[in-house]
Amino acid sequence: MTKVETAMIMAAGLGKRMRPLTENRPKPLVEVAGKAMIDHCFEKLVEAGIGKAVVNVHYLAEMMEAHLAALPYPIQIRISDERAQLLETGGGLVKAEALIEEDNFFCINSDNLWTDGPINSLHQVAQAWDEGRMDALLLLIPRSSAYNYQGSGDFHLDDENRISRKLPGQEAPLIYSGIQLLSKRLLRDAPAGPFSTNIFWERAIGEGRLFGLVHEGEWFEVGSPEAIAPTEAAMADV
Repeated sequence: MTKVETAMIMAAGLGKRMRPLTENRPKPLVEVAGKAMIDHCFEKLVEAGIGKAVVNVHYLAEMMEAHLAALPYPIQIRISDERAQLLETGGGLVKAEALIEEDNFFCINSDNLWTDGPINSLHQVAQAWDEGRMDALLLLIPRSSAYNYQGSGDFHLDDENRISRKLPGQEAPLIYSGIQLLSKRLLRDAPAGPFSTNIFWERAIGEGRLFGLVHEGEWFEVGSPEAIAPTEAAMADV
């Protein structure tokens, strides 16, 4: 299994779909099942043995920094400061790169909620990592079993688990979980300013170096206030 020591946690977004709860707090600090969503994420990192995390901040950054400073988890936390400009997912990764010492690291959306399958989900991804073939390995969720998800899917996998996108107007069986293991190779030749990680993914798809792994546990999309109660009920039953 590839040893992964660092995770980049995406926490800088505006959380517009979660309003009014995000009018006075960042979305990662919205509570689900008694704790902030980003705390659920940190618990998963601790369970996986991750010792370092880089967290990007923008919206209500001081509140986020205060919350992170008070966390009891045994993880070294560094802040990637996007106060001056929100850089989106791709730009956020590029800005945080200098704070990440290792070549391979997890990137995780801070509003992710998931349960493990037979083994720890992050360990499962690390076990599947192939340095020679992959620039990124995305944890994917079967659309039919994603709690609260209403979309038409994102990706297909071929027989070797290489990712391809769905065609316009069609559906796909798998959605992105917000969890990926990537190499800094993915971030090469990045454009300046804000941009989406999709730019990196499209290049990796073209080069045959974007792979997917199907998640074996449960996953919950919590994109709006209305999703919180059913998510809490479902989590209680898992």
